[in-house]
Amino acid sequence: MRLIHRLLLLRYGIPADFVLNSGAEPDGVAASGPAAAEIRRIANTLKAEAFDAERGRVDYSRLCASPTYFDYCKCARRLQSFDPTVLGDCEERLAFWINLYNALIVDAVIQFGVKRSVNEVPGFFWRAAYNIGGQRYCPFDIEYGILCANAPHPAIPGPHFGTSDPRRRYSLEQLDSRIHFALVCGARSCPPIAVYDAANIDEQLDVAARTFINSGGVEIDRVANEVWLSQIFQWYAPDFGGRSFAFGDKRPLLEFAASYLADEADHEFVLREKPAVRFKLYDWSLNN
Repeated sequence: MRLIHRLLLLRYGIPADFVLNSGAEPDGVAASGPAAAEIRRIANTLKAEAFDAERGRVDYSRLCASPTYFDYCKCARRLQSFDPTVLGDCEERLAFWINLYNALIVDAVIQFGVKRSVNEVPGFFWRAAYNIGGQRYCPFDIEYGILCANAPHPAIPGPHFGTSDPRRRYSLEQLDSRIHFALVCGARSCPPIAVYDAANIDEQLDVAARTFINSGGVEIDRVANEVWLSQIFQWYAPDFGGRSFAFGDKRPLLEFAASYLADEADHEFVLREKPAVRFKLYDWSLNN
């Protein structure tokens, strides 16, 4: 773990070994390949029980009392002996880590008793974590270290995993920018939660990007000649072809967004009218 990450844990009073899936593994059975499939199966059941895909809302109070959530917690404890090397190709790894990120956030909201916003919990994204194969993974480790191909956090220079970090071996070789429309951090401005599988991951990520962009992630004001983008496009601008924090030329962001716009007139306006780009304030209220 990099020194700056250790200092952040210290800053928020988080023990370096604190995880949400501690405890004995159920039935003493070590996790193996099927654990990934089991998490996906349970996540699908949780989605049917308490996720509103259209509104992007999660019924956390219902989940608290759900036997399915209890089963999920048991499955999460199995991850302590899960070996990520059993995940074969890029598609399998993408699906597993996206599903796990989203499930970890939901689990953390419940276990930390979040009521209004994840920002209620100091260092939420450093505090929420699982033991996976003997290593600690918080949401930032999964997002930047693995899914973003070991890219830096926007506010922390340098690769997320240091050269001697054993978790670095699980980093994806290349970033797929569509993951930013699949990861759900518990806020109302986040995309709705979906459950991903390796066989259909490319199509599912396309759907995630298209759904987010056409459901408020991009808003067009023709009268003012402006396009309002979700702050996701600002925070991760380099992943969409722009410069850090979207300084300078914002056309690459518009071109990416336009490629997913459902309305042909909107598509033409964004590409041809040279609109000013504004960024929508992110709503960190809990997505319940």
